[in-house]
Amino acid sequence: MVKFNDDILDGIFSALADSTRRRVLADLEQGSASVSALAQPHAMSLPAFMKHLRVLEDAGLIARAKDGRVVSCTLSPEPMRAASDWLARYEKFWNGQLDSLARYLYHQEEIDPWQPDSPPSSSGSSGASTPPSNASGEPGRNRKR
Repeated sequence: MVKFNDDILDGIFSALADSTRRRVLADLEQGSASVSALAQPHAMSLPAFMKHLRVLEDAGLIARAKDGRVVSCTLSPEPMRAASDWLARYEKFWNGQLDSLARYLYHQEEIDPWQPDSPPSSSGSSGASTPPSNASGEPGRNRKR
C-alpha cells in the first residue's frame, strides 16, 4: 500500500484549487516560460501573480530558474502523480459502489419491470393533478395606519 504524506497532498490540492494556478500549469505543459509571459494573460498585478507562483513552487509543481534578469518556470509533474495515485484509491472504491448499485437496479428491474404510464382515460381524470397557477389574485386590503 502506498503511504501518502498529508502535508504534501494538502499543498498539492491547495495549489490545484485555484483556476489561475491551473492555467499556469496548463501553459507550462508547452515547455518553460518566463514569469512575464506566464503573467501576461492574467488580469492582476505582477506581485499578486508571483504569490500564485510561490504556491505552485511550494507544492513542488513548478521549478523556477533565473538566467540573468529573466526568471523562467518549468513544470514538475512528479507531485501530481502522487495526487493521482491518492485519487485512484477512491476511484476504485466509487467504481465498486457504482457497480454494486447497477447490479441492484438490474435485479430490481428483473423483479418488478418498469411499466410506462397508461394513456389518459376518457373519464376526464388522468390521475395527474394540474400544477397551481403562478398568477396572483386581486390585491388584498391595505392596512391603514
